[in-house]
Amino acid sequence: MPKILSVSTFKPPHEIQQHQAAELTRALFSERFSNIERLLRVFDNGDIETRNICMPLDWFEKEHDFEERNALYIKHAVEYGVQAVTSCLKGEHTLNRPVDASEIDAIFFISSSGISTPSIEARIMNLLPFRDDTKRVPIWGLGCAGGAAGISRAYEFCLAYPTANVLVLSVELCSLTFQKDDYSKSNLVGASLFSDGVACALVAGDHSTIKANQPTPNIMATSSKFMPDSEDVMGWDVKNSGLHVIFSKSIPSIITKWLGPFVHEFLAVNELTKDDIAHFVAHPGGKKVLESYEAALGFDSTKTDVSRDILRENGNMSSPTILYVLERFMVNKPDVGDYGLMAALGPGFCGELLLLKWE
Repeated sequence: MPKILSVSTFKPPHEIQQHQAAELTRALFSERFSNIERLLRVFDNGDIETRNICMPLDWFEKEHDFEERNALYIKHAVEYGVQAVTSCLKGEHTLNRPVDASEIDAIFFISSSGISTPSIEARIMNLLPFRDDTKRVPIWGLGCAGGAAGISRAYEFCLAYPTANVLVLSVELCSLTFQKDDYSKSNLVGASLFSDGVACALVAGDHSTIKANQPTPNIMATSSKFMPDSEDVMGWDVKNSGLHVIFSKSIPSIITKWLGPFVHEFLAVNELTKDDIAHFVAHPGGKKVLESYEAALGFDSTKTDVSRDILRENGNMSSPTILYVLERFMVNKPDVGDYGLMAALGPGFCGELLLLKWE
């Protein structure tokens, strides 16, 4: 089965403490909310300590139109993407040799926080020595589900082409979407939660010439699920000033009711139960989301420890976040034969599951 041979992550340069983000939000929103102190508790209750963003904090105090935001998105997505791809191809911790960009057959580019045509991977191909016949598959709009969905699509590509080597590059610069004049509670919650991040994964088919120097996760199976008529659960409201976050307070309850049956059916089809899963590679959408995962799946809190650590250190970076979690598991070197379950949810409303086995 196709394997995930290398994962790299990149942190944008400006680290902010959660209390700094709260202070900025207080300064911008206090005149519009009489209960601002109560609302700001969301910054303290999310189990987030630090986040990284692409612009200094004082940039967010000023007005910025969509054109400026998107130009910054393109600039930084290319710059950071090059670094993530380069690191992934070196694969210092998992690959038995560095991989040349010319060995890559396809690039799946995942993002939802900016717009670029030509897409970002095309711009990166002008800076690194990829072949000119490399397949390009940009995927936009899956939000927090995008990282897992990208790995699933790369898995399917490698099933069809067993000699293939595929990169999944996920770039989200969520901070650039912050709207200082949007006084909705969704915007305030988003300000407490979202951050910027970049991750890249190398997926290889059975007959690839690239090999790992340690056990890495085989992708055994994947599954996708769509909830009809759920556009208002999460996503963007596109306005003249840019992307305004849609973030329903019902997300944790939806997860609790909807995710459990999806996961248990997926495991049953693969003749497994939740007790066979040693490693839960969960997208940490937020503290309440992780608690909902545990309630829905019957997992104790130790199963989400790695996801909680990534959330605490980085916030929710949307699509790359699950790859940060996967990288941490790979560094920890699970035992041969261990099963893992990747799970992420996003706009649509939708879910993506992957069954992993370390070999």
